[in-house]
Amino acid sequence: MDVLLVRHGKAEEREVFALTGAEDALRPLTRAGAKEMRMLARALHIVLPQIEVFASSPLLRAVQTADILAARYGGRAQQLPQLAPGHEPAQLLSWLHSQGDSQCVALVGHEPDLGQLASWLLAGGRRGFTPLKKGGACLLRFADGIKSGRAELVWALPPRVLRALEA
Repeated sequence: MDVLLVRHGKAEEREVFALTGAEDALRPLTRAGAKEMRMLARALHIVLPQIEVFASSPLLRAVQTADILAARYGGRAQQLPQLAPGHEPAQLLSWLHSQGDSQCVALVGHEPDLGQLASWLLAGGRRGFTPLKKGGACLLRFADGIKSGRAELVWALPPRVLRALEA
């Protein structure tokens, strides 16, 4: 199984949004962030033509990012509480195992959690060494069962490289 990790796109500034009185979980992508994510989704489709399953953190900016990505592939995204900030990487394992025969699963979330998840899946450690920029993505491959320390890094692409692919 391949696991694509995608950090949500550019969202409203935390401090400015806080002035609205709404909770941070409701902070949306900016208009420019949504536009850029549609372009990045087209670029991801070039390097990864098939994704069967899409899941996101329940925070609005991640949901919007996953919906944009899923729409590009003709799919629908589901929300996973385990992708919300502050969850342990191991909490995602049972969900990943439940995806059975899926060839590729996309997970949309936040930093530093996604970088820590990637690091944990690659090397088994808790210290994150693969941070993702907003809109960035990395593809991990499990050839021999989904377990901590068993993933292989296929590629990691920052948004500037994805933009170049789409151009």
